[in-house]
Amino acid sequence: MVGHGAKFVQKMELAVAALLTAKNLEEAARAAGIGTNTLRRWVKLPEFMAAYREAQSALRSRAIARLQEASGAAATTILKIMLNPEEPAGARLRAAEIVLELATKAASMEDLEARLANLERNTGQKKTSRRSPTAITLLKSPLQVEASGQQDATPWEKNGQE
Repeated sequence: MVGHGAKFVQKMELAVAALLTAKNLEEAARAAGIGTNTLRRWVKLPEFMAAYREAQSALRSRAIARLQEASGAAATTILKIMLNPEEPAGARLRAAEIVLELATKAASMEDLEARLANLERNTGQKKTSRRSPTAITLLKSPLQVEASGQQDATPWEKNGQE
């Protein structure tokens, strides 16, 4: 990309942003004001894909932060349903199941983090970045794919595009 002007870089940035929201490659190209073939070439460039992955990561980080901010309200809602005798028995039972499931997961994560920290301390390794227990969400979401280390499909892979 050396030797290209600011307009070229701006178009690439628009294309990256468009890929984050478009349903397919063609829609992203239209939104960025470039040809589909141009975008097909760009997605083969390591620099372009690095920028795309960085933008995806930033988007996921913002989404996770929003979910973490709402987790207190979600927990309150679940507890209110669980403790309200006027709620249907099925709703109270499901709320209780959610509380027990998440409490068990959180305890397991805390145990694993403590064990890993102990191992790191004993081997002299530096602590690596890990998600905190607050990253647990109430519903399965695409964000959990990131937590598992799997790569999300790009818009053109989701729709069978190249």
